[in-house]
Amino acid sequence: MLAEAIANQCRVILAKDQGTYFLSERGERTETGRHKLLAYAVGCNPDVDPFDDWWELVRAELGGDDFGEFFDPKEGVFLRILESDDDLELSASPTQLSLLAVPPIP
Repeated sequence: MLAEAIANQCRVILAKDQGTYFLSERGERTETGRHKLLAYAVGCNPDVDPFDDWWELVRAELGGDDFGEFFDPKEGVFLRILESDDDLELSASPTQLSLLAVPPIP
């Protein structure tokens, strides 16, 4: 997804609607029009996680309103993710979203 955003010279979007995920602003789509490459937050994928579980987790972490937040994929944290095995950690407060590259959990 990050490589797709860089190749298409577009932004990365953090979306909170049916789950929570990152996607490129412009990218390949499925036959139904859905973005092909989505990077879901752990436990927040409605295609694999039970509804009550992902819905409660997303609501507790990011609130009840749907949103989209735009990021530059050439920012340091995204480049570090591309160049390492690190994972991306998202944290939120009522006024701020923070992204951090963290070593993967074994």
